[in-house]
Amino acid sequence: MFIAILTYKKPLEEVDRFLQAHRDFLTVHYAAGDLITSGPQTPRVGGVIMLKANSRAAVDAILAQDPFHIHDIADYQIVEFTPTKFCHEDLKSFLE
Repeated sequence: MFIAILTYKKPLEEVDRFLQAHRDFLTVHYAAGDLITSGPQTPRVGGVIMLKANSRAAVDAILAQDPFHIHDIADYQIVEFTPTKFCHEDLKSFLE
């Protein structure tokens, strides 16, 4: 399991120019089963994406397709972790 923490490098006006393309990228990867959840940080200084991937290389390949990456809109901090506790058993089976 991976979490990508995005930090915007450009003003929000520039971020907004690529926001729909970024959302389209997310939609494709939700459909492929790569993403679990995503959303903006509060305050809006970046975003967070939780990914289900087998390796860091797979995460890097997915995020390389993000328009925010392609157009140098955001920096990405990647955190790998192993979930060990869950609020619902259904979530555990989904994440494994």
